Amino acid sequence: MNQHTAGSPWKWMAAAVLAHLVISMVHGAAHSGANVPLSLPATLFVFLVILAGPVAGLALSWRAERLGSAIVALTMAGSLVFGVVNHFLLESPDHVGHVAAQWRLLFGTTAVMLAITEMFGLGYAIRLVRLRRPA
Repeated sequence: MNQHTAGSPWKWMAAAVLAHLVISMVHGAAHSGANVPLSLPATLFVFLVILAGPVAGLALSWRAERLGSAIVALTMAGSLVFGVVNHFLLESPDHVGHVAAQWRLLFGTTAVMLAITEMFGLGYAIRLVRLRRPA
Protein backbone atom coordinates (compact mmCIF):
# COMPACT_ATOMS: atom_id res chain seq x y z
CA MET A 1 0.00 0.00 0.00
CA ASN A 2 1.32 3.42 -0.94
CA GLN A 3 1.18 5.70 2.10
CA HIS A 4 0.67 8.74 -0.09
CA THR A 5 -2.58 7.73 -1.80
CA ALA A 6 -5.73 9.67 -0.98
CA GLY A 7 -7.60 8.13 1.94
CA SER A 8 -4.66 6.01 3.05
CA PRO A 9 -4.44 5.06 6.74
CA TRP A 10 -1.09 6.87 6.93
CA LYS A 11 -2.67 10.16 5.84
CA TRP A 12 -5.46 9.74 8.41
CA MET A 13 -2.91 8.98 11.12
CA ALA A 14 -0.89 12.05 10.06
CA ALA A 15 -4.03 14.22 10.19
CA ALA A 16 -4.84 12.93 13.69
CA VAL A 17 -1.28 13.59 14.91
CA LEU A 18 -1.19 17.12 13.49
CA ALA A 19 -4.70 17.97 14.77
CA HIS A 20 -3.66 16.58 18.17
CA LEU A 21 -0.60 18.86 18.22
CA VAL A 22 -2.67 21.97 17.42
CA ILE A 23 -5.37 21.09 19.96
CA SER A 24 -2.65 20.38 22.55
CA MET A 25 -1.29 23.89 22.07
CA VAL A 26 -4.74 25.43 22.56
CA HIS A 27 -5.32 23.21 25.60
CA GLY A 28 -1.95 24.29 26.99
CA ALA A 29 -3.02 27.92 26.62
CA ALA A 30 -6.21 27.10 28.53
CA HIS A 31 -4.07 25.46 31.24
CA SER A 32 -2.01 28.63 31.54
CA GLY A 33 -4.97 30.97 31.42
CA ALA A 34 -6.88 28.99 34.04
CA ASN A 35 -3.73 28.73 36.17
CA VAL A 36 -3.82 24.92 36.25
CA PRO A 37 -0.25 23.88 37.09
CA LEU A 38 1.24 20.47 36.40
CA SER A 39 3.81 18.67 38.53
CA LEU A 40 7.29 18.19 37.09
CA PRO A 41 6.63 14.51 36.20
CA ALA A 42 3.33 15.47 34.53
CA THR A 43 5.02 18.31 32.64
CA LEU A 44 7.75 15.95 31.40
CA PHE A 45 5.09 13.43 30.34
CA VAL A 46 3.20 16.13 28.44
CA PHE A 47 6.28 17.36 26.58
CA LEU A 48 7.83 13.95 25.85
CA VAL A 49 4.85 11.65 25.33
CA ILE A 50 1.91 13.89 24.43
CA LEU A 51 3.63 16.56 22.32
CA ALA A 52 6.91 15.15 20.97
CA GLY A 53 6.08 11.43 20.84
CA PRO A 54 3.36 11.40 18.18
CA VAL A 55 5.22 13.92 16.01
CA ALA A 56 8.46 11.92 16.25
CA GLY A 57 6.57 8.72 15.44
CA LEU A 58 4.93 10.38 12.45
CA ALA A 59 8.27 11.66 11.16
CA LEU A 60 9.84 8.21 11.59
CA SER A 61 6.88 6.56 9.86
CA TRP A 62 7.78 8.41 6.67
CA ARG A 63 10.76 6.02 6.26
CA ALA A 64 9.96 3.18 8.68
CA GLU A 65 6.18 3.04 8.60
CA ARG A 66 5.69 0.14 11.04
CA LEU A 67 8.12 1.43 13.71
CA GLY A 68 6.91 5.02 13.45
CA SER A 69 3.28 3.91 13.57
CA ALA A 70 4.03 1.81 16.66
CA ILE A 71 5.49 4.89 18.35
CA VAL A 72 2.41 6.91 17.39
CA ALA A 73 0.18 4.14 18.78
CA LEU A 74 2.06 3.93 22.08
CA THR A 75 2.25 7.68 22.62
CA MET A 76 -1.39 8.25 21.64
CA ALA A 77 -2.47 5.46 24.01
CA GLY A 78 -0.42 7.01 26.81
CA SER A 79 -1.84 10.45 26.02
CA LEU A 80 -5.39 9.10 26.02
CA VAL A 81 -5.02 7.42 29.41
CA PHE A 82 -3.27 10.46 30.92
CA GLY A 83 -5.93 12.86 29.63
CA VAL A 84 -8.97 10.80 30.57
CA VAL A 85 -7.65 10.12 34.06
CA ASN A 86 -6.55 13.69 34.76
CA HIS A 87 -9.36 15.59 33.03
CA PHE A 88 -12.35 13.38 33.81
CA LEU A 89 -11.65 10.88 36.60
CA LEU A 90 -9.33 12.31 39.28
CA GLU A 91 -10.63 15.09 41.49
CA SER A 92 -7.87 17.68 41.02
CA PRO A 93 -7.33 21.19 39.63
CA ASP A 94 -6.82 19.50 36.20
CA HIS A 95 -10.38 18.07 36.22
CA VAL A 96 -12.64 19.80 33.70
CA GLY A 97 -15.19 20.54 36.42
CA HIS A 98 -12.66 22.33 38.63
CA VAL A 99 -11.22 24.79 36.11
CA ALA A 100 -11.95 28.50 36.53
CA ALA A 101 -15.35 29.30 35.03
CA GLN A 102 -14.06 31.65 32.32
CA TRP A 103 -11.72 28.91 31.00
CA ARG A 104 -13.98 25.89 31.57
CA LEU A 105 -15.55 25.77 28.09
CA LEU A 106 -12.24 25.99 26.20
CA PHE A 107 -10.49 23.66 28.65
CA GLY A 108 -13.26 21.05 28.54
CA THR A 109 -13.77 21.26 24.78
CA THR A 110 -10.08 20.82 24.05
CA ALA A 111 -9.85 17.96 26.58
CA VAL A 112 -12.62 16.13 24.70
CA MET A 113 -11.06 16.95 21.31
CA LEU A 114 -7.72 15.61 22.52
CA ALA A 115 -9.34 12.32 23.53
CA ILE A 116 -11.01 12.05 20.11
CA THR A 117 -7.81 12.71 18.16
CA GLU A 118 -5.93 10.29 20.42
CA MET A 119 -8.48 7.55 19.70
CA PHE A 120 -8.34 8.18 15.95
CA GLY A 121 -4.54 8.39 15.92
CA LEU A 122 -4.26 5.22 17.98
CA GLY A 123 -6.71 3.37 15.73
CA TYR A 124 -5.00 4.31 12.47
CA ALA A 125 -1.55 3.68 13.92
CA ILE A 126 -2.57 0.18 15.03
CA ARG A 127 -4.03 -0.45 11.58
CA LEU A 128 -0.73 0.54 9.96
CA VAL A 129 1.30 -1.63 12.33
CA ARG A 130 -0.94 -4.59 11.48
CA LEU A 131 -0.77 -3.88 7.72
CA ARG A 132 3.02 -3.80 7.84
CA ARG A 133 3.62 -7.08 9.68
CA PRO A 134 6.94 -8.62 8.71
CA ALA A 135 6.69 -11.52 6.26
